[in-house]
Amino acid sequence: MRRLGSVQQKIPCVFLTEVKEEPSRKRDCQQFQVVATENINPKALESNIGCALPTEKLDGTCCYVSPYKGEPYLWARLDRKPNKQADKRFKKFQHSHKSSKEFTWNVEEDFRNVPESWIPAHGVQHLNGQPVPDENGHIPGWVPVDKHNKQYCWHSSVVNYEAGIALVLRPSSDNSELLEIAAVPLSELLEQTLELIGTNINANPYGLGSKKQPIHLLVPHGILRIQNAPAVNYRQLAEWFQGCEEGKVEGIVWHCNDGTLVKLHRHHLGLKWPDGDAFLNKRPVIVRVNWASYELDVGPEDLFASLSDLNGHSFDSLQDVHLHA
Repeated sequence: MRRLGSVQQKIPCVFLTEVKEEPSRKRDCQQFQVVATENINPKALESNIGCALPTEKLDGTCCYVSPYKGEPYLWARLDRKPNKQADKRFKKFQHSHKSSKEFTWNVEEDFRNVPESWIPAHGVQHLNGQPVPDENGHIPGWVPVDKHNKQYCWHSSVVNYEAGIALVLRPSSDNSELLEIAAVPLSELLEQTLELIGTNINANPYGLGSKKQPIHLLVPHGILRIQNAPAVNYRQLAEWFQGCEEGKVEGIVWHCNDGTLVKLHRHHLGLKWPDGDAFLNKRPVIVRVNWASYELDVGPEDLFASLSDLNGHSFDSLQDVHLHA
């Protein structure tokens, strides 16, 4: 199986897009929405989109596994954003010029502070030693997930640095229709990006866990292949999202052979999300977490220990996985 692209930057839409002056379906406070046209993005055509691998786009938050202080570590997404004054200038410039390309930033003064451990994402351009903001005025980046930082408590629930493992949801190696929840060495995930999904992420569209017994999991990007995706055609894709069981997903990410990634979100087509039961919940799942083998003491609320109580158990769907009280 070839290694798929890492999600370090904002992924462009597979179609060219336009802005409509109407409330966003995706963000409550946004008074415009970005929608797809029927014209395929030239970037997708240049990367031979017809031969690309379609995978499920998951509704979570992006993470990254990379060394920190000499050990494999989980990193959370943290984009550097402009302060209020700079953001106001930027939006005013965008509105008057219909573009942000000629806008001049002073990175040291215009951007909010980030932790010292912050690093820019791969692919961020630099000028005079400073990272260059993207077309949205953001600098994509990462911060290491510290288990003592409450801001990233759900991130830290899926890793144990002493054991060097992470809780991962992936297709079973012996049956691709079966999903498995497994404890995977962080060293095997190095330089991969993953999606954190679960009870307290993005209103939990997959129905994982409960308020009293939350469940969060990491899903490697590109690992959930779409078996019967339609051709990259606006109407065929719209019909697939609305009329096909496999189309009950937030979107598609195509992994091109040259490493380029392009995506299509349901909102690009004016379609609702979530919309009924997600396709991810149509697949059976087995728990393969044996915490006892690590001989480490943890609290009763530890997610690894709780899932270990279910080791070897099979369920009809992710929604049916409930931790013992």
